Amino acid sequence: MDAREIALKIINDVTSNHAYANIALVRELNRHKISDQDRRFITELVYGTIKAGETLDWIIGHYVTRSLNKVAPVILNILRMGMYQIFFLSKVPVSAACNQAVELTKKYGHTGTVKFVNAVLRNAGRGPEKVIYPDREKNIVKFLALKYFHPQWMVARWVKRLGADAAEELCQINNVTPALSLRTNTLKNTREELLDILNLEGVSAEASVWTPEGIVCHSYPALSTLKSLRDGLFQIQDESSMLVAHVLAPKPDEFIIDACGAPGGKSTHIATLMENKGRVLSTDIYEHKLALTQENAQRLGLTIIDVQSLDATTLGDNYARQADKVLVDAPCSGLGVLRRKADSRWRKTEDMFKELPILQMAILKSAAECVKLGGTLVYSTCTTEPEENQDVVNNFLKGNPDFALQHAGEMFPVTENKAEMVQLWPHIDHVDGFFISRLVRVK
Repeated sequence: MDAREIALKIINDVTSNHAYANIALVRELNRHKISDQDRRFITELVYGTIKAGETLDWIIGHYVTRSLNKVAPVILNILRMGMYQIFFLSKVPVSAACNQAVELTKKYGHTGTVKFVNAVLRNAGRGPEKVIYPDREKNIVKFLALKYFHPQWMVARWVKRLGADAAEELCQINNVTPALSLRTNTLKNTREELLDILNLEGVSAEASVWTPEGIVCHSYPALSTLKSLRDGLFQIQDESSMLVAHVLAPKPDEFIIDACGAPGGKSTHIATLMENKGRVLSTDIYEHKLALTQENAQRLGLTIIDVQSLDATTLGDNYARQADKVLVDAPCSGLGVLRRKADSRWRKTEDMFKELPILQMAILKSAAECVKLGGTLVYSTCTTEPEENQDVVNNFLKGNPDFALQHAGEMFPVTENKAEMVQLWPHIDHVDGFFISRLVRVK
């Protein structure tokens, strides 16, 4: 099975079986002995083709007369892969893209589909000028959506809220693969020591400007080969995600609840800042995710984390006024981390902004019941949308006068931020889009 056929298999799994692109990619790559060059090409082809989904269908529409709904899914994916190579992978010769697509079609189609795929892709290769994007000034939303591979409803929200230029910057950066970020396990080594170790392991990295334990990697070998990872010297975690525990400001010997804790990135950070003294209760409704929290805690050498399968909307029934601090990193639309998940943007709908705030408020209210007098409640998400962020916090405060808002930005460990409720953006701050707020029980 060559690289393009492996890519096709993964893309089919994502589009037909609703598999997650990153999981399907790793699973399939591990089944084959392939070169690093092929591994990189497959990754680019899979993520690029999935990310460009609706734009590729729009491009294909310039060269076919039939409805794409009448094209067999596997054949449509072969066309999408071919078009992605022709229009967006300049290093791939058009002839190679066409020829390999035809060979795949011979295997997965019949004589008629072979002729169809060959004609469509060769027409595209000879006449790419037929694809003309909408006029930016006349239809900014459609232009940005097609040019940068985003759903139109999503772009429309950002254009209305941020303006056309900022929305374009955000769409652009959502198509750029982010750097890998690591959090030093300060119970086992310092950041400086870890940087030296990583350098010996072939990792090109530098210290984060956001957190004192953060490291940003520019190039690295397969993570599974790093002894430093197996030995628990670090945890993979984005810089903006690391800020959450600092805003919570955990102390040794406290009892802290991480209400939606799996797979354990923030729970393990909290326990580390507590110097592995006290108790961290990390809850989630999914047992398999809690197992990941336990695995991470064990690898990092943390012994104070208890995991519990629990619906976060019932936390208050179980731990009323018992916790010094509670973190609610709520389930959300995830629009701040689109650049990390190629398929994510196409799985979202606007209905989320009606449904999710109801769940987020229910979790926040229940978690608040766990907080002691003088205790801290942090609410965070990995999204950029006010319905899930500022609106949830403001509505909570209206109905819960026992809590007061504090300046979350003042708790940042390195980078100064004066915002009461912090909203980080990928195109502005060059980290994942994250929202962080801090409240305290005053009575």
